[in-house]
Amino acid sequence: MNELNVKLDIFEGPLDLLLHLIKTLEIDIYDIPISEITEQYMIYIRSMQELDLELAGEYIVMAATLMSIKSKMLLPKIELDMSDENEYSDEIDPREQLVAQLLEYRKFKYAAGVLKDRETERGKYYTKEATNLDNYRDEVIPLEPNEITTIDLFLAFSDILNRKRELGPDTASIISEEFTIEDKVQEIMSRMFQLELKQGVSFESLFYFYTRNEIVTTFMALLELIKSGEIIAKQAKAEESIVLYRKNKNNEGYQWK
Repeated sequence: MNELNVKLDIFEGPLDLLLHLIKTLEIDIYDIPISEITEQYMIYIRSMQELDLELAGEYIVMAATLMSIKSKMLLPKIELDMSDENEYSDEIDPREQLVAQLLEYRKFKYAAGVLKDRETERGKYYTKEATNLDNYRDEVIPLEPNEITTIDLFLAFSDILNRKRELGPDTASIISEEFTIEDKVQEIMSRMFQLELKQGVSFESLFYFYTRNEIVTTFMALLELIKSGEIIAKQAKAEESIVLYRKNKNNEGYQWK
């Protein structure tokens, strides 16, 4: 298998990833369970490494910071003699600086969102006559109901990797077959063309052996097919499986571009 080097802009940085985890896990930002958040953060980091994604140094620095805070939280607390007026009873919370960074980042992210909304709203006003856009109508692709984002797909990929780790190495059989992105593209589309347009294929059913080669190449092939507009990924509810549907109505075999 050729080396895969991919840059997938899912999160804007480590603070963005942490905020996403805090929101997903419904955690109080002022009282972060550092052990749980560190474990979840490292799961995402390992998932990115499995995909050979380019990890910026700031992600590694944040991982080290979380580990340091976790270590400090495990240290026994020092009991102070309250009779000594020169002693302070309040210890510095190791999470304090991280919480301050997250609150500041969240504030600026919210402000950026407000400015983006205002930009969109302002874009509805024109200072000249409207341009005839009839020639571009065919290029407009409307969003479909329940269509998922790249983040949702990455989370599903991360779950598949966790499942592989839980299964552990398969000592009962030896799998020597290697998969390429081209092979997986053809395999996925072959399955899709055997179904009606309204019928779908679950994301989990694309994996058979749960080897690293199969998991990564299947995920990259899926991204290629979504990007090319051949298939669309949908999810009715957050806890339900992701289902893939064929978009084009051409029954000819798909050719790798």
